[in-house]
Amino acid sequence: MTAVRSLAYPGGMRLILIRHGQTSSNVAGLLDTAIPGAVLTDLGETQAAALPKALVGERIDAVYASTAVRAQQTAAPVAEVSGLPVIVRDGLREISAGDNEMLGSPEAVQVYIDTIVAWAMGDLDTRMPGGENGHEVFARFDAVIEELEGSGLESVVVVSHGAMLRSWLGLRGANVDGHFIGTHPITNTGVIIVDGDTTTGWRVDTWTGDAVGGPELTTEADGPAAAVERGF
Repeated sequence: MTAVRSLAYPGGMRLILIRHGQTSSNVAGLLDTAIPGAVLTDLGETQAAALPKALVGERIDAVYASTAVRAQQTAAPVAEVSGLPVIVRDGLREISAGDNEMLGSPEAVQVYIDTIVAWAMGDLDTRMPGGENGHEVFARFDAVIEELEGSGLESVVVVSHGAMLRSWLGLRGANVDGHFIGTHPITNTGVIIVDGDTTTGWRVDTWTGDAVGGPELTTEADGPAAAVERGF
């Protein structure tokens, strides 16, 4: 398990950040970042179905998901139980693999990871080959977070993607650093809860890197975004 709790003091807005469930591209180890992307596997659907029970006790005012089908499928059970719609925002999508889209070679994955690590360390000028630079990636994700802050909501579920969530927290997290992000993966349906705001920073309260449904729903076939051994 990679659960880390009570890293922050409560206060400000609460974001319940969730990585989507397993897809066939995760199983194959492919950099599947384009929209709409692969759908959930049977295991991915089971992982998503376990989320409402895992989040019992958490206030949920809204449920957001990226434009990827897998993120919306993962968000659906939480939204249904909460009696809420799934609100879709493009800014929450995965970091584009650019020229390496749908590749899974060690070389392609390493380029992807190295670029994201550079962003998490503050080098936002670096551009993913054939894709976005760090400024563009964080601007679109930050825009959604700022929308949430201005909404008056107190606690929001955000279903996004492994590389996007880890790199954003590496840059915006007030109480975690690049080493922490690099040594704490987030597998399919892992949950990270953060409190705070854009002005004072987002503080990690809970980091559960494994599938919240239990060990039987956790798998190593969770794609390059969960990689630790490759240096993320």
